[in-house]
Amino acid sequence: MLDLISLGECMIEFYCDGSISKAAHFHKAYGGDTLNTVVAAARLGSRTGFISKFGEDPFAPYLHEEIAAEGVDLACCPAVQGFNGLYLIALGEKGQREFTYYRTGSAAATLGPEELDAGYIRSARILHASGISQAISRSCRSAVRRAFQIAREAGVRTSYDPNFRPKLWSSNEAREALEEILPSTDIFLPSSPDETRQLLNTADAREIDGWARERGAQIVVIKEGEGGCVVVEDGMPRRVQSPSDIRVVDTSGAGDAFNGGFLHGLLRGLATLEAAELGAITAALKIQGRGAVRSLPGREAVAAAAQDKSWATRAVEFGSR
Repeated sequence: MLDLISLGECMIEFYCDGSISKAAHFHKAYGGDTLNTVVAAARLGSRTGFISKFGEDPFAPYLHEEIAAEGVDLACCPAVQGFNGLYLIALGEKGQREFTYYRTGSAAATLGPEELDAGYIRSARILHASGISQAISRSCRSAVRRAFQIAREAGVRTSYDPNFRPKLWSSNEAREALEEILPSTDIFLPSSPDETRQLLNTADAREIDGWARERGAQIVVIKEGEGGCVVVEDGMPRRVQSPSDIRVVDTSGAGDAFNGGFLHGLLRGLATLEAAELGAITAALKIQGRGAVRSLPGREAVAAAAQDKSWATRAVEFGSR
């Protein structure tokens, strides 16, 4: 049995310093929001898998080797004709980011509901997807909906992060997809204030929590970047602060890292608030390095970072298997 499976897109990442137009050298890596999440969880000790499609281009062997080396199961990531999406990311001196994407029509975007392996989904304890998983194509949106239905019918918990990207679709389309998937969602992981204001017209934690629970969510954690996150239980918001004294290098994928740490905590039996603390540590460590995946912390680093926190003992215990 796998602990956590995610569905989505993997892309080649080329990152540089300074502007993309003036950069003479780029460093190759890879990333993708839902993939980042399962790699983050895998580095903490969860057994993870990924559902996608890889294009048979020169990058395919690299992707398979690198992701498999992280311990992520790729049994449901067939190689097909086509190409893998690619993005360029530049980082300025003050941490500002510049993205350029080449993903339209990628192999991952051709995934459809009829290609899902229901048995594989049923083998997981949690299935995770995002708004990006839905936005890259109509067939992927249908695949996410069907995957969540299969999971729900089998008693597998579902996790969803809206991860709204205006370049992929409008706020109205994203809101429609959100309304579509929430009745099949157990764990809702939005970001605030920008995302929730665009999708829900509010940044109030109680309102966000109430809105999501009315539609079926059982656990709601609202990510607030450097402000940590807010967990609402029994109508009472409780804030989890991010660790202090963090040197921010690259915030790309920070929310994905949080998701991975948080879901790993739930899988290890932590209460929601404790799992959120774990997610906050994971995200804080991730943003101290470059790359969506390469800077994700391992179990030892997370445990060490937790030593100065009140939840230090729990942070050590969650990683044992």
